[in-house]
Amino acid sequence: MLVEFVISNKTHLTTKVPLFMVNYRRELRIRINIRRKGKIKKATEFVERKKKVQEEAGAALKRAQKEMKQQVDRERKEVEEWKVEDKVMLSTKDLVFKKQPVKKLVD
Repeated sequence: MLVEFVISNKTHLTTKVPLFMVNYRRELRIRINIRRKGKIKKATEFVERKKKVQEEAGAALKRAQKEMKQQVDRERKEVEEWKVEDKVMLSTKDLVFKKQPVKKLVD
């Protein structure tokens, strides 16, 4: 709901008016009484909870990423660097060659 409000109320770069104004030909109104402290306190608490959850999730993702990297690095081997004009052996086992049409000799 909040995301929809923000998107609808944001001024578009091309039209220079909010999307809500383009669709409904009027300004988007907020129907809350900002003088009621109870609602603002609840909204603030909600935002703080959401931030805390996002921070915890971000920390968990970073830990998981670090652990995955350690697992992969254990199995990782050194690779040889190739240079231009190095000679290499190529296996043709899995290569598929298209048959070239046979050219007829003209007599």
